[in-house]
Amino acid sequence: MKRTLAWAVLMTLVVVGILVAGLALRKDLRFKDLVARGNRALTADQTVAAIEAFSGAIALNQDSMVAHLRRGEAYRKRGEIEAAIRDFRTAIHVDPSAVRPAELLGDVNYELGRFPMAVEAYRRCTTIDDRNARAQYKLGLALYRAGNAAGALVPLRQAASLDPRMAEAQYMLGLSLKHANQPADAIRALQQAISASPTLLAAREELAGVYADQGRIPEAVEQLEKLASLDPNRPERQAAIALAQARAGHADIALAVLGRAAERYRDNPVIYTTLGRVWFESAERARDRAGLRKALQALAPVARGADAPGDTVALYGEALVLSGDLVRGEITLRQAADLLPVSLDTLIWLADAAERLGHYPVVRTALERWAALAPESHPNLRAVYERIGDLARRMGDPGAAVRAWRIAAGPSPSPRFLARLADAELAAGDTEAARRTIALGLGQDPRHPTLRALQRRLQ
Repeated sequence: MKRTLAWAVLMTLVVVGILVAGLALRKDLRFKDLVARGNRALTADQTVAAIEAFSGAIALNQDSMVAHLRRGEAYRKRGEIEAAIRDFRTAIHVDPSAVRPAELLGDVNYELGRFPMAVEAYRRCTTIDDRNARAQYKLGLALYRAGNAAGALVPLRQAASLDPRMAEAQYMLGLSLKHANQPADAIRALQQAISASPTLLAAREELAGVYADQGRIPEAVEQLEKLASLDPNRPERQAAIALAQARAGHADIALAVLGRAAERYRDNPVIYTTLGRVWFESAERARDRAGLRKALQALAPVARGADAPGDTVALYGEALVLSGDLVRGEITLRQAADLLPVSLDTLIWLADAAERLGHYPVVRTALERWAALAPESHPNLRAVYERIGDLARRMGDPGAAVRAWRIAAGPSPSPRFLARLADAELAAGDTEAARRTIALGLGQDPRHPTLRALQRRLQ
């Protein structure tokens, strides 16, 4: 009896085990079928069907990294980016050792311009597998785009070392070295990028630029000529060659290049703008009135067009001012200043022309825009602020003069400058500030007559 009962229990357990195993097998087969259906749908760009299939697979197995990863890719294809990010993060949580979900998370954040988040994701990839050249390259690229060119050097060097034929890594390494002020190393990296991919035009453009910055004009021209041969249907390539030759002092060669280009690209605005620039820069150096007239002739038809770019309009305005036509020059430069992006040089030319005409509000606006756009490291920043203060004082606005001159003062202003600042502070009604400024100036020159006169006014 006991043996019979034990046998029955054993058989029951076996049957239950078979049933459980059968259900698990059916669940596993169903899971695999859903993943396969999702993959087929995703390959065919049927993203809705893919998402449904992968969602079914996830319902059967919440801990499937692959299902979350692939559904995230389907969401990304559909443009449902936040849903994609959630799936990629879940895939990382399920399998922290997987590189692919972290890489895709970095890719999505990079595309969204969230560069610090992309850096974090790509850094995770390189931590998991530091021999992954693609991940090292992407980390360097994201660091560069995040404004950390120096930080990008380590992963980009690693990527270039792991895969010397990865031209993009060598190119980005060259860019980062250029921004890190290491031109010799930048040249070597860009040369290696070109060696790996001779048709990588961006690398040749950067190499030509670095050569030009280093005064190696023949080598810069060589790269520009190679670019023109690789990209023969763009007049901009001929224009770049001509400018490089002109700035190397070979205006005759530049004009010959542009003459041939004008025959091929008749009425092309790029060619005629460059022709005007070459004549203008040559005339400016040599005080050549005839060259200046030729610059105006080349620029006028292009600059007067309704869709003329701002730099062309600005150049025409500068040529008008240099020729003595201040009225039309100021009008043209004001038009150029309204076309974004505006260059710092355009604003200075506008300020100078307007000041010669006595249009002080225009001068002040142009200089204030210049100061707002210029980097803090610009060598002329303090001089421009001093000029803004001069204008404000002349226009009866001592408070604005004080604000500008305090920026212009720098760490060690002269007693003469401090006297002007103190006088403006008094005019603005800030006697305490004036008292401190006078004391600072007299500490440098106890006998300075203007400072002593201002001190008497305060007594």
